[in-house]
Amino acid sequence: MIRLTNELQNVKTVAIAGHIRPDGDCTGSCLAAAGYIRENFPGISVDVYLESMNPNFLFLKGAKEVKTDWTEDKTYDLFIALDASDRERLGEAVKYLETAGRSLCIDHHITNTGFADENWIDAQASSTAELVWQAMDEERISKETAESIYVGIINDTGVFQYTNTTEKTMQIAGKLMAKGIDFSHIIEETFYRKTYVQNQVLGRALMESILLLDGKIIVGRIRQKDMEFYGVGPSDLDGIVSQLRVTAGVEVAIFLYETGTQEYKASLRSNGPVDVSAVCSYFGGGGHVKAAGCTMHGSIYDVVNNLTLHIEKQLQDHEEG
Repeated sequence: MIRLTNELQNVKTVAIAGHIRPDGDCTGSCLAAAGYIRENFPGISVDVYLESMNPNFLFLKGAKEVKTDWTEDKTYDLFIALDASDRERLGEAVKYLETAGRSLCIDHHITNTGFADENWIDAQASSTAELVWQAMDEERISKETAESIYVGIINDTGVFQYTNTTEKTMQIAGKLMAKGIDFSHIIEETFYRKTYVQNQVLGRALMESILLLDGKIIVGRIRQKDMEFYGVGPSDLDGIVSQLRVTAGVEVAIFLYETGTQEYKASLRSNGPVDVSAVCSYFGGGGHVKAAGCTMHGSIYDVVNNLTLHIEKQLQDHEEG
């Protein structure tokens, strides 16, 4: 277990970064760690690097100061990687890891490679934000920092409905609520609210989805030309795979969006016995047992066939077992 108070001794500069295509857990964890350090260790300079900032998270303290480019060459005393399972997932921010005096990694992905000098990997935790909470001194956590942690937890637990939600998760959520956060507003703004265009894209993905393997697998996809038509980016596609997942009878949901010529970003969600992190790890990705992702190459038919082949094998093994 990592305690930030101990790790910040004799440190003057800190860089914090999360994974590429940052989601709520990644963004919330990074902003929470940065806010906690700034509030309690004013002599330490902190920079947060994220590939992009979802507009839904701009109300969080420190969100507008996040750096989204890596052109500046800086050397930090300490580099903290949050919610990133390997060096490659840090994207261009890895340059600051390589030059830092020391590095920490806090993560809950079962596929984490332990790439930092010190690693705290807990695959049983609901989210990295849950671990960030534990790394802090509870009495020194402000309302603003609590908001960022709460965003991380609700986004990775689907507002406490996914099976990664534990008793500890709920206890921490209660303590965050006790800090005075407007939890219902946070849930509405960061998890449920969508723009009109985001709803159109969601509808498009649902309307064109297909069922495979006797309805046990559902596949939805968005092409590059669709994204251009609607004027949306990857962050506007958040939540589509979760909506596919709740289709009756489905064991695994697959959502694909085109990122280049014969290149797709795949997001998988499991309702049953299939370990989608094992599927995605085979193709160079990773994640959790119930939620994982990877980048796939080939035609849409090749991509779907390759993913479903591994899913079908797991389902067969489970039935035979």
